Amino acid sequence: MQHVIIYTDGGCDPNPGIGGWAAVLLSGKARKEISGGEPESTNNRMELTAAIEALDALKRPCRVSLHTDSEYVKRGITEWLPGWKAKNWKRKTGPLKNEDLWRRLDDTVQRHDIRWLWVKGHAGVAENERCDQLAAAEIAKLRTP
Repeated sequence: MQHVIIYTDGGCDPNPGIGGWAAVLLSGKARKEISGGEPESTNNRMELTAAIEALDALKRPCRVSLHTDSEYVKRGITEWLPGWKAKNWKRKTGPLKNEDLWRRLDDTVQRHDIRWLWVKGHAGVAENERCDQLAAAEIAKLRTP
């Protein structure tokens, strides 16, 4: 099984507001950068979208090391998701925010063997910083008339 290292990031300016997401995918000597944006979103939606789009970009099942600076994404997929599913996609305190994206991520992860890793944002990790730049560029593109 091919090993792929992925870095993801997403954000909005302001939050909620114009959103951008990005991912850097690395495998051997291959490198791929992907990014996109939405005119109305939230930081959490963009972080989730970055992970989904990165995993969807893989053409076959892979062993993945996915780095995110979002504790929301990492804890959501590794800790909270089983409980949400057991409660029919609900939280103890009410409706699950971003249910549509959590369902998409849940479907997408089934194809791969993923190790979820948290990386501190804006701490000099080169690929995380690159994702931040790409996401910011997407926000700037949407802001330009």
